[in-house]
Amino acid sequence: MQNTSSTQNKNTSSARGASHAGGDGSNGGAHDSAAPFLTDVKTLRERARQHIQQGAVTENYGADPKVVVEVLNAALATEVVCVLRYKNHYFMAQGIASEGAKTEFAEHAAEEQEHADKIAERIVQLGGEPDLNPETLTKRSHSEYKTAQSLMEMLREDLIAERIAVESYREIVEWLRGKDPTSKRLMEEILAVEEEHADDIQSLLAGMKSD
Repeated sequence: MQNTSSTQNKNTSSARGASHAGGDGSNGGAHDSAAPFLTDVKTLRERARQHIQQGAVTENYGADPKVVVEVLNAALATEVVCVLRYKNHYFMAQGIASEGAKTEFAEHAAEEQEHADKIAERIVQLGGEPDLNPETLTKRSHSEYKTAQSLMEMLREDLIAERIAVESYREIVEWLRGKDPTSKRLMEEILAVEEEHADDIQSLLAGMKSD
């Protein structure tokens, strides 16, 4: 009787061990428990080879890359127009009161150029082409290119343009949510800087009004 009991205990322990290993005594369940959301390696490798010409756009990309490229090209146009407007205001601002504003104009122009470069790089990653056609640039831009005669007018136009960019970029971020996390993160980073720009310009305007 003691031998029979001992044998049963061993069988029970073996069954439990097989259950923990994957149900059939193998290690088949180890991958699932480690990363149940991840496609198996063999399938990932096959997909990568089948559509290698698509570059960064893989099978599980959640949006239509052509539509995303179109949206990003509009954002690119917006950034380029902002660069040109800030450059114009930098060179045209006159007087002692303009020194602080000229510094902001130069900094903002440089940052908008960085944004444009990053957006253009992302467009290329998605298989598109950055549209920098000067004939259609202002039509595709969310904000307008407007010159101004006085420093106050310049600041007002810049603030309006930044507010337009902030609102439109927020909408782009929400639209990209769940579809393209890389483009979404890029636009979130740019949005944060545009909000800072709007705050900078608002502070300059408030200072001029108080004077």
